[in-house]
Amino acid sequence: MSTDHPDAHVPQLVDVVVIGAGQAGLSAAYYLRKFEVPPESGFVVLDHAAGPGGAWQFRWPSLTLSTVNGVHDLPGMSFAETTGTDSASVRASVAVPHYFELYEKRFELPVHRPVHTRVVCNRGERLRIETDQGVFSARGLINATGTWDRPFIPYYRGAATFAGRQLHTKDYSTADEFAGKHVVVVGGGVSAVQLLDEISQVTTTTWVTRREPTFRDAPFTADVGHDAVAMVEDRVRRGLPPGSVVSVTGLALTPAIRAARERGALDRLPMFAEIVPQGVRWSDGTVVDADVILWCTGFRSSLDHLAPLHLRGPGGGISMVGRLATQVESDPRIHLVGYGPSSSTIGANRAGQAAARELTRSLGIDG
Repeated sequence: MSTDHPDAHVPQLVDVVVIGAGQAGLSAAYYLRKFEVPPESGFVVLDHAAGPGGAWQFRWPSLTLSTVNGVHDLPGMSFAETTGTDSASVRASVAVPHYFELYEKRFELPVHRPVHTRVVCNRGERLRIETDQGVFSARGLINATGTWDRPFIPYYRGAATFAGRQLHTKDYSTADEFAGKHVVVVGGGVSAVQLLDEISQVTTTTWVTRREPTFRDAPFTADVGHDAVAMVEDRVRRGLPPGSVVSVTGLALTPAIRAARERGALDRLPMFAEIVPQGVRWSDGTVVDADVILWCTGFRSSLDHLAPLHLRGPGGGISMVGRLATQVESDPRIHLVGYGPSSSTIGANRAGQAAARELTRSLGIDG
């Protein structure tokens, strides 16, 4: 639900500002309403996108409801309510934003968009949130900006000399655009193997990763998920940057990935040493000619707007506390959801609830 923006020069006073309207942000907003924090006067949600859907609205067209890892329900409203019986072939970039839009309307969530948050500063007992649509003054902040806006591409010597095309997962659209070109796919995560599977069906590929990938033939159990979350939670509680959960869970051997492995697309090579104009080179002198390098090397948390708060510690991460490690240890007014252990869709719901409950209680505004 779009709302009018505040005057650009007069701060709008609220108790809580939520930045981001993806899974984590909407979950937090739902629980703020459930805990009887009034919308607009009590809290607002600032979202930089033009429409609902979080990062889902920007996913590649071939990611359908039959190929996506899973769409977890937001609290209070199931995803199944918004899909038809023949929805498997529907694009995730269409179905999920539709679900989020209906969700915002049903619970009358005060989402302002498009609003780009430029910076958050400390102003004594309050936080000043400066945006391109005005200024907000809040007693507490729930940051749910995710990672989609911070694609990560590691530096390798010679990258600037490459004569072909380099792109990131975020830039991917369709495998057909690579037909007739040799593509080097870099990365060992879920997106890497999904895109490698698609591209290898229309052209030749080389797959490289820093570590030997681990494939999981067994079902994804609750214990596996718990171990992955516990690993990441331990890191953020110690002030370290969040780690990769794939290193704990492994890559699921879906029918599509099994087929890719059978045709040789998953014959992985270790990471190359440098990039040369015609391709990539390993330390032993081996060269693979390439027209495209696709970096499926993940994302980093979108937290630049919080830089003036000096939340990062010497370990490079942010020390987190609280029941689900959503609260910033150095500033209890600030909660990060969709960060670290709550970066999964399931974890985002639980984190949104925990952050809303802990923040409203600490500020004395819970109903």
